[in-house]
Amino acid sequence: MTKPSLAALLNAAVAAVGGTERPGQVTMAEAVATAVETGGHLLVQAGTGTGKSLGYLVPALAQGERVVVATATLALQRQLVERDLPRTVEALRPLLRRRPEFAMLKGRSNYLCLHRLHEGVPRDEEDGLFDQFEAAAPTSRLGEDLLRVRDWADETETGDRDDLTPGVSDRAWSSVSVSSRECLGATKCAYGPECFAEAARERARLADVVVTNHALLAIDALQDASVLPRHEVLIVDEAHELVSRVTGAATGELTSGQVHRAVRRAAKLVDEKAADQLQTAAEGFERVMELALPGRVDELPEDLAYVLSALRDAARLALSTLGATRDKSGDDGDVVRRQALASVESVHDVAERIAGGSEWDVVWYERHERFGASLRVAPLSVRGLLREKLFTDRTVVLTSATLRLGGDFDGVAASLGLSPDDAGGEDAPEWTGVDVGSPFDYRRQGILYVARHLERPARDADRGDMLDELTALVRAAGGRTLGLFSSMRAARLAAEELRSRIPEFPILLQGEETLGELIKSFAADARTCLFGTLSLWQGVDVPGPNCQLVVMDKIPFPRPDDPLMSARQRAVEQSGGNGFLTVAATHAALLMAQGAGRLIRASDDRGVVAVLDPRFATARYGRYLAASMPDFWSTTDREQVRRSLAAIDEAARQAAEG
Repeated sequence: MTKPSLAALLNAAVAAVGGTERPGQVTMAEAVATAVETGGHLLVQAGTGTGKSLGYLVPALAQGERVVVATATLALQRQLVERDLPRTVEALRPLLRRRPEFAMLKGRSNYLCLHRLHEGVPRDEEDGLFDQFEAAAPTSRLGEDLLRVRDWADETETGDRDDLTPGVSDRAWSSVSVSSRECLGATKCAYGPECFAEAARERARLADVVVTNHALLAIDALQDASVLPRHEVLIVDEAHELVSRVTGAATGELTSGQVHRAVRRAAKLVDEKAADQLQTAAEGFERVMELALPGRVDELPEDLAYVLSALRDAARLALSTLGATRDKSGDDGDVVRRQALASVESVHDVAERIAGGSEWDVVWYERHERFGASLRVAPLSVRGLLREKLFTDRTVVLTSATLRLGGDFDGVAASLGLSPDDAGGEDAPEWTGVDVGSPFDYRRQGILYVARHLERPARDADRGDMLDELTALVRAAGGRTLGLFSSMRAARLAAEELRSRIPEFPILLQGEETLGELIKSFAADARTCLFGTLSLWQGVDVPGPNCQLVVMDKIPFPRPDDPLMSARQRAVEQSGGNGFLTVAATHAALLMAQGAGRLIRASDDRGVVAVLDPRFATARYGRYLAASMPDFWSTTDREQVRRSLAAIDEAARQAAEG
C-alpha cells in the first residue's frame, strides 16, 4: 500500500476543519515531519492565523508514533480535544487506514474525587471526617456550589473540573478533590473502580495522542515516577510559557499557616514526643516569620537556619511515626492519615531544601496583606532540568507565535537548555529553528507608534504626560482600546483618571470582574476599553473592530527587586554574560511581542500598537525589542497616529451601520 503524502493528509485535515491551506502551515508540517523522522528537536515560530495546530498534528499522526501535546491554556486544550483532533482524525482515517485515538490528561486535583464527595473531608480540629454538605449552609455560595457539584457528579463522564459549567469556587472544589499525595490509591479506595482520575490515566495509556498542560509536563519532569505515558514525540504549544510554568512547579513555599495546619493534622496520629517537637518547631518558625522583611535571602541568617533545621527534623520524626501508623478505623482513618502525611511531607521537603542551601536555588521572603509572610524557594535556572528530562529519548517540537526574540531563536533556546555552553559544547541537543511567518500583512494592517516625546518613566512615579497621551489616543480610536500596564497600580490609576476625563468611553479594569466576563464585555461594545496587567498581555483574543488600539504604558522589565529575576541576571553577569539583555530585556521582549499580538487576530483587522515609553526609540536595547515585534509600519508622529486611529474608527462605524 502506498503511503499517503504529507500534502494529501494536510489537505484532507484542512478541509475537515473548514480552513484554507497556508504556506506557513505547509512549511511547519514539513519541518515537524523531518524532526520526527530524524529524531531532532525543532523550534517553530508560527504567527497568529498560521493554523499551527494542524501544522503539528497532521505530521505527528502520520508517523504513527505516540504523541504528547502540552499546552499552556485551557482554551487551546479544548480547541484540540473538541474541534481539531476529532475532525482531523476522521479526515485522516481513510488515508491512514487506521483511526488514531486521543485523550486528555491533567493533574489529579483537576478531577472530582468520589471518596471526598461521598465520604467527607478530613477536619483539622477533630478526628475522622465531616460532611461538607451539612457544614455549608445550602443558601451560601459554598453550599450552592457543593450541591451543584453533587448533581453534576451523577451526569459527568470525565469528572474534569473544566467540564463543570458554570464553574465553582476554589474552596468548593478543594472539598471534593485531592492532590496526588492525599489520594488513597485506586487499590485501597472504595471508589477506585469508578475513579475519574484513574479513568483519565487509562484512556491516556491507550491513546495515540495525549493532550495535557505545561503544569503536568513539569510535574512529570520533576518526579522520579512518570505521570505521562511513554511517548516518542512531545509537542509543546505556547512554548514561550514553558520555562515559567516549569519554574512555578519547581518552586516551594512555607507559611506559618501551612506549618500549623500540618501540626493539627498530625498531632492526634503521632506520639506525644513527635507532636510536641513539631509544635515547638512550628512556633519557632512563626516567630521568625513575624519579623521577616520582603526580599531575597542570599545567606540563611542563623535564626532562620536553626528553625528550618528544627522544622525539618520534627517533620521527619512525624513522618516516621505516621508511616508506621496503620488504619485502625477503616477508610476514615486512612483518609485522615493520608492528608496528615501530605501536609507534613510538604513542610519537610521545603524546609529540607532551603536548609540545604543549594547554590542553584534562590530563597526569598514575600509578604501579603491578607496572608502574611511566606518563605519561597525556586531554581536559579531550569535549563539543566529541561535538557536532561525533556530532550532525551524523544523528539521535541516547541512552537509559539513568539520564540524568535531579537531576531533569532538563541535566547529562547538557551533558556530551554539547548545552548551548547550549558551542555559542555558538543553534548548539547541538536535543534533547528524555523520561522514560518504569518498570513497577516502586518505592515498594511498595523502601525507601531512609539511616543518618543514623553518623559522617561520613573519607577512608581505618576506620569501625567502619559495619561494625557493615552486620553488623546482613546478619543481618536473611539474607545476600542486594550490597555496593557506594567503594574496593577498603573492600570488602576489610568482607569480612574480616564473615567473622569472621558466618561463617554466605559473603562473596564482587571480585578473588578472575572477575566472571562471582562473580555466578553470588551468584545461586545466598540466604545469600551479594557485595562489590566500581566494576564491581559497574553490572554486576550478579540478579533474585529472592537480592539483597534493596544497601548503599553511602558517596557515591562522585571522589577529591580524581583528576587528570582535579579538573581538570574546576576548569575549571568558573574559568568561573563550580559545579564540585563539575557534576563530583563528578553523578559520584556517576550511580553511585548505577546502584547502586540493582541492587535491583529484576523486578516481584516486594522489598528495601532502604541508604546508610551520613549526608551523603546532612544535606548540601545530598543532595537532588540523592536526586532521581537511583528513587522508593523512604525512611526513616532503622534498627529499621524491620531488621524490614522480616527480613520480606522470611522471605517469601523460605517461598516457596523452598513
